[in-house]
Amino acid sequence: MTKIKICGLTQKTDIEAVNEVLPDYIGFVFAESKRQVSDEQARQLKLLLNPTIQSVGVFVNEDIKRIEHLCKMGILDLVQLHGDEDDEYMRKLRKLIPNPIIKAIRIGDGRNMDVEKQTMADYTLLDTYKKDLYGGSGEVFNWNLIKDVGKPFFLAGGIHEGNIMNAVIKCRPYCIDVSSGVETNGLKDPDKIKAIVTKIRSVR
Repeated sequence: MTKIKICGLTQKTDIEAVNEVLPDYIGFVFAESKRQVSDEQARQLKLLLNPTIQSVGVFVNEDIKRIEHLCKMGILDLVQLHGDEDDEYMRKLRKLIPNPIIKAIRIGDGRNMDVEKQTMADYTLLDTYKKDLYGGSGEVFNWNLIKDVGKPFFLAGGIHEGNIMNAVIKCRPYCIDVSSGVETNGLKDPDKIKAIVTKIRSVR
């Protein structure tokens, strides 16, 4: 069954909403973003999170020591790298933490996926390329560009209740990553979270 990640949680009500429907993963954004949280905010939210849900920290070209600290504090279960991090960066990170690593690839920027899929990351995340933006565009990329990714991948970029079934059936990702697609007026909407989790779990 395709897994689901609800990304960009920032407040207690967001945690309450996901605890009710139990997605597989949630994301805390530490990179500059309207959904950015501080280390202390993430720590407090993690304490409220149902332990069956794994937390993912989203970073862009972050200092490795900060990631190490957040992982060793138990705030993060997985690390998502959304910037220009290369294998050397991941090699250094792996020496410090055992947490699985997700590496984002922005589709449409001319990169060769056959090369990118060979990174040291445990998972790949496919997102929409937009100039001067590392992620969070809320826009769908051309799913026909997805080739043999070579490892389990997360699918992100403009996914919402209206297109999630097509995303799952057409792309067959390991996990669907949703953020703005479960928001109303920029805030996480419990009804949309419940609806999208219900839909994805209906696909066998």
